[in-house]
Amino acid sequence: MLDRDADALAELYAVDGVHEFPFTFPGLPGRFTGREEIRAGYHALWDGSPARPEEIRDVVVHESADPQVLTVEQTVTGTVAPEGRPFRFPGLLVLRARDGRLVHVRDYMDGLGVAHGMGRLDAVAAALREDASGEPGGDAGRGIRR
Repeated sequence: MLDRDADALAELYAVDGVHEFPFTFPGLPGRFTGREEIRAGYHALWDGSPARPEEIRDVVVHESADPQVLTVEQTVTGTVAPEGRPFRFPGLLVLRARDGRLVHVRDYMDGLGVAHGMGRLDAVAAALREDASGEPGGDAGRGIRR
């Protein structure tokens, strides 16, 4: 993640792995299905983003009764180019692995915090208002483009 290397990230997943975003996140679908969609999705996300993650801190790993499942709390910090505006995004990952590969990840990010840090809060709010009125705007703000 710190290197924004979508290829390296994708290789952590099983061929049929799933990466879900249960909370609204600007510009993302609700899930990527399959290693190649994960690769393409993260290439699109990271290649076009002005966010430059610099550190992952406050990491806490919680084991579960299921040996294939871990829950990870973390805070990603960095800057938004070109201004160098700092950001801090807390998140929670629920990871299921099998045979050394990720098979399912639920990625709970602070979508409103991300939108604010990226200067996209007004666009997210507008999309959510459109969704609430039944007008076009996408799946709870997911259709928002950078």
